[in-house]
Amino acid sequence: MIPASAFTSRFVSARDGLKLHLRDYGPLEGTALPVVCLPGFARTAADFHELAMALAQDETKPRRVLALDYRGRGLSDYDRNWKNYDIRIELDDLMQVLVAMGIEQAVFVGTSRGGLLTMALAAARPAVISGAVLNDVGPVIDARGLLRIRGYVGKLPVPRSFSEGAEILKRLSDQHFPALSQAEWEIMARRTWTDRDGPLKPDYDTKLMKVLEELDLEAPLPVLWTYFDGLKAVPLLAIRGANSDLLAEKTLQEMAERHPDCEIFTVAGQGHAPLLGSRDMARRIGKLIARAERRAA
Repeated sequence: MIPASAFTSRFVSARDGLKLHLRDYGPLEGTALPVVCLPGFARTAADFHELAMALAQDETKPRRVLALDYRGRGLSDYDRNWKNYDIRIELDDLMQVLVAMGIEQAVFVGTSRGGLLTMALAAARPAVISGAVLNDVGPVIDARGLLRIRGYVGKLPVPRSFSEGAEILKRLSDQHFPALSQAEWEIMARRTWTDRDGPLKPDYDTKLMKVLEELDLEAPLPVLWTYFDGLKAVPLLAIRGANSDLLAEKTLQEMAERHPDCEIFTVAGQGHAPLLGSRDMARRIGKLIARAERRAA
């Protein structure tokens, strides 16, 4: 179990009054550039715990790290209208959180949907972004990955225990993550289901599946290079899982070619989306943050 003292739970009202939850790690004050972590589509702030702890407790430069639960995920309120699980509304929610938390500039770490939100934020409020990490997402999205995600969000069997949940996830994703240990699968299970209110249930509103069911994956998906180009003014780290079915290697290479300060990194033995909790990942993201701080200074 994660000690409650590791972070502070904070709640912010969205524009429509819905309650949004975020984890707040590290010092509130200080000169270090803060970091804002944005999870995947049906994921929560918990995915960033190890990374947030490493950055918040850095011996030489501890920094504030915020990790957001979007509406309908984690400890944020569920929306009575599932159509509000829309990236435009989630962008507005994010901007409400940034204002409420006093974040004027930050490095944004976005996994999957979190990366799309980061690109959208670059169009809506570019001055707030000092640097960005796009984790297994880019301006061109492979429909195969969306098809796979649509196949399980809101549709997984509910396990009786986290260890059973780990087995379910392993059967589902072992080919994409062949190197994960049993302990890592169990951590994933604890971040997919919750026992807060008794028996295990998904840690998100299962109506999220309706958002994915509305997508016409036969039609070409929108290409977002214009949004990506909005990040050209800041340092970028683009991460891809070697087994990813959402971000193609060709797209990753084009991102590096189009952006003047983009480092790319492929994670061996992982798919969509690579885990960010290792020391190596914390070190790589720390280097990106240092580049952003030098640029900002």
